[in-house]
Amino acid sequence: MIRTIAIDGPAASGKTAVGRLVAKALGFWFLDTGIMYRAVTWLALGRGVPPDDADALGCLAGEVQLRPVSMLGDSVEVAGRIVGAELRGPSVDRIVSEVSRHSAVRRALVEQQRAYADAVVCTGNGTGDETLRPGIIMNGRDIGTVVLPSADLKIFLTASARVRARRRCEEMRARGHAADLETVKREIEARDATDSSRDDSPLRPAADAWELDTSELDVDGVVKSILQRVKDS
Repeated sequence: MIRTIAIDGPAASGKTAVGRLVAKALGFWFLDTGIMYRAVTWLALGRGVPPDDADALGCLAGEVQLRPVSMLGDSVEVAGRIVGAELRGPSVDRIVSEVSRHSAVRRALVEQQRAYADAVVCTGNGTGDETLRPGIIMNGRDIGTVVLPSADLKIFLTASARVRARRRCEEMRARGHAADLETVKREIEARDATDSSRDDSPLRPAADAWELDTSELDVDGVVKSILQRVKDS
């Protein structure tokens, strides 16, 4: 029986939209671990902590408990405040990869992510409500390789940089932010390089991951493919 699904992939590969829809279809909980790195980045911006200050950022990530507050993981409680849309603004986008590459930040958040997954699988969710299905879909860049290496199903989503840039521009414009395709494409390529070359938990598919290129697929097509994979497993 599948209870844990890891979805990894580069920026704007569709992990979050797909993960939420698959989780909803299966009745599972969903956690986008990227929202936790974004929350630390958002806190750092608000407190004036530079993105290259590894020690200060590590302390910040270790001191603050980040608690997902919905089954579909679209918001998180951080420092007594529930935030969601604030975490996906351009200022966070620009430096979240730099913040998340620090080992101290990753260690602190991976510990929280594993604890959350254990709580869901053992009790149905993090609050002990046993009426919910004990399953979780977690996405990020190192879920199948580091956070949940024993996940029942590991998926690595990807797409061309141009396709991902177009998707990200559409998301940004929908939130009311200006977006230039070529600028966003360069930013995505730079983030790919940073995520793939970092020493701690680099972006890469797990050895036993199912790799799925979404360049020619819409969200519904990707969701159907994954649900069929779950059914066949």
